[in-house]
Amino acid sequence: MTTSPTVVLVHGAFAESASWNGVITRLREHDLSVIAAANPLRSLSGDADVVAGLVSSIDGPVVLVGHSYGGQVISGAVRGDDRVKAMVFVAAFAPEAGESIAELSGRFPGSTLGETLNAVALPDGSTDLYIRQERYHQQFAADLPPERAALDAVAQRPLNDRALNDKADEPAWRDLPSWFIYPELDFNIPLAAHRFMAERAGAREQVEIAGASHALPASQSAAVADVILKAVRTVA
Repeated sequence: MTTSPTVVLVHGAFAESASWNGVITRLREHDLSVIAAANPLRSLSGDADVVAGLVSSIDGPVVLVGHSYGGQVISGAVRGDDRVKAMVFVAAFAPEAGESIAELSGRFPGSTLGETLNAVALPDGSTDLYIRQERYHQQFAADLPPERAALDAVAQRPLNDRALNDKADEPAWRDLPSWFIYPELDFNIPLAAHRFMAERAGAREQVEIAGASHALPASQSAAVADVILKAVRTVA
């Protein structure tokens, strides 16, 4: 295959597309086409449909990359699309069929996310969840400078409780090569959960970043880009 793949980056909860900026800069140094998808964070099926639609518009092979809840979304977005050749999970969920991210994060001790959340009721009966701004730095991005974390706290996009509790369909990581990179000090998804999911998925490689926070795309962009490039090289 001579066509370089397009890298599609899917952010997770409490972040937004610009959280990938450092990763994008490094990938573009390798002349790669990169798209940072806007993940609605409303429901698993709806979010996966948005990403699937984006993937279907791309000519040539695709490497899908998900951060946090975005990992669950990219698994649902594949849906038999043979353009997708590899998956990279960045501090991300990789659920089995029938699992929700709420269930997975609670299966192992170590997550302190619940106590930091602010719930906002919506007219449709659902609830949006934000990390309280004063808790954001320590909870989500402890290895970012305080000034950057404060800006990200303001710009964060909320996760709807429907997406939190939606259950995954048959996972794409069963059939596609996958890479996992995750932080040692993740207070959203416990380290034991990351290790468990990577082992279960039969990851080509697991990279654990000592001292890093959940905000890997922003705080450890060089390491994240390196793992993505490894996945790209198996496709190109």
